[in-house]
Amino acid sequence: MPTPQTQDTDVTRFVVRLGLVSLFADFAYEGSHAILGAFLATLKASPVLVGLIAGAGELLGAGVRFFAGHLADRTRRYWPIMAAGYLANLLAVPALALARDLWIAVPLIWAERLGKGFRTPARNVVLAQAGERLGVGRAFGLHTILDQFGALLGPLMVAGIVAGFGYHAAFASLLVPAMASLAMLVSARALAPPLKARPAAEPMAALPPVFYGYMAFAALTVMGLAHFMFFSYHLAVIHRLAPPWIPVLYALAMAVNGLTALVAGRLFDRIGLKVLYLLPLLLLIADPLQFLSQSPLALAAAAAVWGAALGVQDGALRAGITRLVPAPRLGAAFGLFDVGFGLAWMVGSLAMGALYRIRPGDLVSFGAATEVLALGVLTVLVSRTKKAWSP
Repeated sequence: MPTPQTQDTDVTRFVVRLGLVSLFADFAYEGSHAILGAFLATLKASPVLVGLIAGAGELLGAGVRFFAGHLADRTRRYWPIMAAGYLANLLAVPALALARDLWIAVPLIWAERLGKGFRTPARNVVLAQAGERLGVGRAFGLHTILDQFGALLGPLMVAGIVAGFGYHAAFASLLVPAMASLAMLVSARALAPPLKARPAAEPMAALPPVFYGYMAFAALTVMGLAHFMFFSYHLAVIHRLAPPWIPVLYALAMAVNGLTALVAGRLFDRIGLKVLYLLPLLLLIADPLQFLSQSPLALAAAAAVWGAALGVQDGALRAGITRLVPAPRLGAAFGLFDVGFGLAWMVGSLAMGALYRIRPGDLVSFGAATEVLALGVLTVLVSRTKKAWSP
């Protein structure tokens, strides 16, 4: 009979293997994200169109998460759902090497987002169940630091290929990590612990009201979060950095993201959702640095602060849902949460694109207003739901 220590070791091995799936996946699609904004600038996209492409992509990915979350809850076929999503997510990336105009590039960008959205709720449920032994924050943080290691390597490789061969060659090279991720997914499936049994008579309970307040907080924070596609477009337009340095900045952001996610996950296990105060505070700093700075050093600082905000988001924001929602409804909760998150990012991206055309300072003011509102919502939630928000 396996001892508790052996079981913990087996679960840790599984979380690491699942993290390696994400490492290679992030190598591929984060490598592409590092250059998408600048690539769209070469295709003559406008700021509003870039905002639409980025925002609509996140919304499409979030919308399919809602469907996929319900599908995961009702069928519990987590692995087939994950496999289908990874296939669409990863194969769309190298296909961008074929794009010579917006009519080809945009559907492929959206197909990649749809694939990621379809597989994410099932992946989160599997990871949350593994985290019941390790600690949810620890499991999400460990997984995130592995996938962010891939998110660091991908942009660095892409930077070198862009410098020597251009954007299309960079996209084509990402077929290799995409195939490695799919192979690793098969390997992770073999190590998966058995699913926790669900009582046959258990009803599908309604999501608690506090969950919707939590969604409102997350929506406000992401409305003030500039998509890196938009930031890289801005860098290409102002010509303050040579094209290969843009993915290097993204690699820096991903490195900070991974380290911050690990710390935020550990803090979540210790102090609960109060760690999320860091998210709007960091974004209040990020927007001015991204769009009002001119020096390379300040732009590097902008990428680092932006990456730190994403790290708090990755390491603690979705883990917080496990404190507020009963286990049988986690798949639907993750899906619904991501719909609201994606819709808010869509609205925010469109607003930022329109404001950028007027004056970058207006974009920064819009972001600051949403983050101040988010701090207020978070304070109300903490004061009214102390039990749920404590470790």
